[in-house]
Amino acid sequence: MRSLLSSRKAGYRLAASFTAIALAGAAPAFAQDAPQEEAPAADEASSGETVVITGSRIQRPEFATPNPIQAFDAETIEQSGETNITQFLADSPALLGSSLSSDNAGSNAGGASTVGGNYLDLRNLGTNRTLVLVDGRRHVAGIPGSAAVDINSIPLDLIQRVDVLTGGASAVYGADGVSGVVNFIMKRDFEGLRLRGQAGISERGDAGNRYIGVTAGKNFAGGRGNVTLSYEYSKDDRFSQLQRLNYGRTGPTWRFVANQDDPFDADPNTPDYLPLRDLRWADTSPGGAFDLDYDFAPDFTGEGKVYDPGTYVRNEPFTIGGDSTLQEIYFGDTNPESERHVANLLTSFEVSPALRLFAEGKYARSKASTLSQPVYDLYVQIYGDNYYLNQRFGSAVVGDALLLGRDHFDFGVRRAKADRETIRTVVGADGEIGSNLNYEFSYTFGQTKTEAFSQSRVRDRYYAAIDAVSDGAGGVTCRINRPGETLIKNFGYIATQQYGTFNPVTGNYEGAAATFSPGECVPLNIFGAGSPSQEALDFVFVDDMERVSIRQHVVSGSIRGNTESFFKLPGGPVAFAVGAEYRSESTRFDPSEWTEAGLLLDSSQAFPDSGKFDVKEVFGEIDLPILRDLPFAHILSIGGAVRFSDYSTIGNTTTWSINGVYSPIRDITFRGTLGQAVRAPNLGELFNAPSGTYQFIPDPCGIDRITDGTATRQANCTAILSGLGIDPTTFDPAGDAISPENTSLLGRAGGNRELQEESARTWTAGVVLRPRFIPGLQLAVDWYDISIRQAINTPSAQELAELCVDQPTIDNVYCANLSRDPTTGYISNFLVQPANVASFDTEGLDVVLNYRVTPGSFGTFNLRMAANYLHKLEFIPTPGAEVDDDRLESAVRAPEFSGTADLTWIYDNISLNYGINYFSKTLRYSREQVEADPDITSAEYMYIKPRWEHELQLSVNVNDNFTFYAGANNLFDSKPDVGMTNYPVSSVGRYLYAGFKAKVF
Repeated sequence: MRSLLSSRKAGYRLAASFTAIALAGAAPAFAQDAPQEEAPAADEASSGETVVITGSRIQRPEFATPNPIQAFDAETIEQSGETNITQFLADSPALLGSSLSSDNAGSNAGGASTVGGNYLDLRNLGTNRTLVLVDGRRHVAGIPGSAAVDINSIPLDLIQRVDVLTGGASAVYGADGVSGVVNFIMKRDFEGLRLRGQAGISERGDAGNRYIGVTAGKNFAGGRGNVTLSYEYSKDDRFSQLQRLNYGRTGPTWRFVANQDDPFDADPNTPDYLPLRDLRWADTSPGGAFDLDYDFAPDFTGEGKVYDPGTYVRNEPFTIGGDSTLQEIYFGDTNPESERHVANLLTSFEVSPALRLFAEGKYARSKASTLSQPVYDLYVQIYGDNYYLNQRFGSAVVGDALLLGRDHFDFGVRRAKADRETIRTVVGADGEIGSNLNYEFSYTFGQTKTEAFSQSRVRDRYYAAIDAVSDGAGGVTCRINRPGETLIKNFGYIATQQYGTFNPVTGNYEGAAATFSPGECVPLNIFGAGSPSQEALDFVFVDDMERVSIRQHVVSGSIRGNTESFFKLPGGPVAFAVGAEYRSESTRFDPSEWTEAGLLLDSSQAFPDSGKFDVKEVFGEIDLPILRDLPFAHILSIGGAVRFSDYSTIGNTTTWSINGVYSPIRDITFRGTLGQAVRAPNLGELFNAPSGTYQFIPDPCGIDRITDGTATRQANCTAILSGLGIDPTTFDPAGDAISPENTSLLGRAGGNRELQEESARTWTAGVVLRPRFIPGLQLAVDWYDISIRQAINTPSAQELAELCVDQPTIDNVYCANLSRDPTTGYISNFLVQPANVASFDTEGLDVVLNYRVTPGSFGTFNLRMAANYLHKLEFIPTPGAEVDDDRLESAVRAPEFSGTADLTWIYDNISLNYGINYFSKTLRYSREQVEADPDITSAEYMYIKPRWEHELQLSVNVNDNFTFYAGANNLFDSKPDVGMTNYPVSSVGRYLYAGFKAKVF
């Protein structure tokens, strides 16, 4: 996408803010506490059926887990009105940084294959570090070469509960869970026929959604067997930024640009950046901005009108007013159009207590498409004999002309589409093999196939088509259609390349690799909006299709039990679990022939790519109940887990965790975990073949940014530029429309086969309160700390440029992957690849509360709240480098305080739910930018406003079998902040929906 001048990252005190959080709250209950009733007491739990909870394979009473788990049950999910489960989970403080559909739409989409995807990011440590499970088993990834699961493939209506666990999971479930686990627990042994439908739309009549779910199940053989079949369908309408152009002072209408009273930061008391509207891309227009005298200033529009440049915004690629293209119409969709089908079959049969067979199969098909920005041209040479040039301007043409810029809306706005197909099957058996001893064996197969489609111009066809000349008979043809001439292939005014010379004997253009035959070229008229013919566009554009496949095989077996029959500690029998697992992962990427050959003008070159690895693992867990039911020792237990892994790529790794639970009395429980986790590099990080990629790179050494980074940036930039003979005090790429700041720069991106595993040390410590003198109240407070070392970091091209000069010296891995033009000093090439060089640290406090009370005849009230205080979120790009403190930054959604709350009132057949989603104010720019440039903007704009988003749902049980509900999200129509498109709230605004739940039998 076209760059902004800067790609900058967009104080409550602790006591005061926790008051706000207590009011703002959060949605989950405890995993160990049923959301509708008080959790069982220890003796009650032990006398009844125990369960296996997320974070452990050992059976234990639910409340006795040493790990802090936040749980979201099906009722809570339905009360949110969300039919996109990722959108619901991303409201949780722990998952604020998750990647939503809106993050993969329009000009934000990283590529056609990612359009419409939804990926969870726990603790802002990356989607690759969040392990997503379904019923405790791994799920195939949705992004090629990664571990990130596309949550769209998980059926919403089958979810019984979602558990979110921070830390301590790698020893239990394996790699990728260094930040924790999100486990989707699905409904089992369903009987009957249940229907659910919902439709919603914004109050402005757009951003519509439809959802329908059907679940049917039947028990048989006296309840020993069950078959359940489910199907769900959802469709989301495309939602464009164009639908919110007059929506307060939000983006894209408003944008922060250099303050015209102080565009070069000369006055430390004047803010450097302020919001402006009516901004236009300088020297470009939908019909073309043409320079007929080569002074690099537009003379005419493509329609023949004298060009009005408007008022130039100094130190920015914008003007105000005039004939240039409005920037606010440029960026396309906020949310993609998407359609999803998911079908599931679950079955089980108990042959005997020693053998229960189970199987499940899933087929998910999702289609998503998005419109982004138009293709465009900057600085393209038009030759003086061009037919359309002379037809438009006549005698004004005195030589060659220059197309300064044209935004090709009439070519058709860029469209990207992704068609994903996910298949997942599980087969297995479990049962008893002795007294207090159980086994489970399972095989899981998963496969994701994606076909990603976009349209792109074929480079040689396009430049041949716009090189239109007279055919000698009063008509027009392409120059290349006239044999015998030396022909020019136009890459812009900087460089040219010959097509070659026509050989009448062979009938070919020798010395060229043209993608068409003589006579096929159709002349293309780019003079004026609406001028191109469809025939010419059909010649120039091709459908670019890439195919991606991912496969996963997992074989797992475990035995769990306890020593009840032969050994007991004072607190009871020792519980244990041991097992082994084999997993293989493979991926394949096949670009189109056009992309592989590098023939496309609007897409980078890429090559076929594949990779695979396998891992063999053994693991074990133990829980030692030291004391139980004694004075000041209601429960005292310690436990641990260990996993040994052998990877085909990196060799052997070991992960471990230890934990403890202490309840002096029933009302209070102290708990803690300490562990070491590892994440092996994924397939993409290891094996991605180097391929071309286009990026915009605002230069950190430009005079407008040289003081925005660390304390070493200015000195490093001075050293680099001076070494090239360039004066750093006048180096201004932002003022040059052809610099990498304002045009796409071709670089390379690829994997690194030298990568090793990254390791994390995690610990949690907390307390759970269940006071008997306040029946129904449950409160958990937990501190978490995650430190990742030798972390695999893949910077963006922009981050690469910044990290190069923000290190202690320029002798670093980032500068080594960056080159500059020796004449201009501009960044000229880059290589983006991962390396084991970074460190991540995060820590904070989670508070979770659940309170259920029935005050006489007034019905039942249930309050669920969760809050987070983010104490630290730091990134160190290389050893010895300055710390990048991301806390409070809007770019990574890292507020200091966050929370959600739900208050539900149930009276007779009526249920009323009121919810609040909250997080505190965040910095508009990065902390480093603000510290280096305190007057970067005025005080009123320094922080983006807090998020306060309210939800309301009314549900009526018409009878035992039918429920109708309706609600509103963003009840008070909160808008994004000044200059922001989708932050801190969605730009959809107030959203209304209605639905039903019916149990047919």
